[in-house]
Amino acid sequence: MDNQPLAYHNQEFLESADARPLRILAEYLEPARRFKKENIQDTVVFFGSARVHSRQRAKRALLRLEQARGKRAADYAAILKRSRKAVEWSRFYEDARQLAYRLTEWSMSLEEPRRRFVVCSGGGPGIMEAANRGAKEAGGKTIGLNISLPFEQGPNRYITSGLHFEFHYFFMRKFWFAYLAKALVIFPGGFGTLDEMFEILTLAQTQKLSKKLLVILYGHGYWNEILDLRPLADWGAIEEEDLNLLCRVDSTDEAFDELTKHLLTHHMVPLTTQETKAPGIAKTLG
Repeated sequence: MDNQPLAYHNQEFLESADARPLRILAEYLEPARRFKKENIQDTVVFFGSARVHSRQRAKRALLRLEQARGKRAADYAAILKRSRKAVEWSRFYEDARQLAYRLTEWSMSLEEPRRRFVVCSGGGPGIMEAANRGAKEAGGKTIGLNISLPFEQGPNRYITSGLHFEFHYFFMRKFWFAYLAKALVIFPGGFGTLDEMFEILTLAQTQKLSKKLLVILYGHGYWNEILDLRPLADWGAIEEEDLNLLCRVDSTDEAFDELTKHLLTHHMVPLTTQETKAPGIAKTLG
């Protein structure tokens, strides 16, 4: 008679389509267990492009390119233009790093039994790395919610040990972004950044979030050029008040002031009745 492994030791079964509900549940229960262990109550999420480099790295790349002048005659001008743009773009890396540092330093000064407003990112490079880096440099914990993809880079090195999460399902990763967040800071980015932003705005607009969430768009020059939501209200696709779901800032001082004002006003109080009775993380972490 064959020795049959226990179902929860059967790797073939666990990776099968039949066990998909178990895998989905695991991506809820395992992070919840770790957040409780690390005493994390809530987060501030940083979104933005993975293609932004630090100022030091961008300037170093530009210098190498300028020194190689003439070696790529056909496409040199276009490459040089992109490299100079990358130096300009690096401003957002440094701003995200500084803002995460200031926010973490401030949150650690609060007399709270749990870790409040912990900086959280998607765990990858670019703005995500900058946010995790700033929080780590301030001496605080910082979270990376990474998604396992065959063609993407791995998690950045600034995520706190024990707070690096790997997700298979995009929707479970998005759940954890939304469920713990008390505020979002959205730096310039592409389709992925816009996807995350509009999903959160939809949840806020339809009152599917049990708390008041601040959504900050960082960088007037970028967002004012590519994102004009006024026509949505003019055509009646959204309400006039929905335009107020976004707060636009252009400096770390503005962003820090908006964040701390919002967090102190709306979240330095006991959980709301809705949060307390929710069957999810409010009880799990309680």
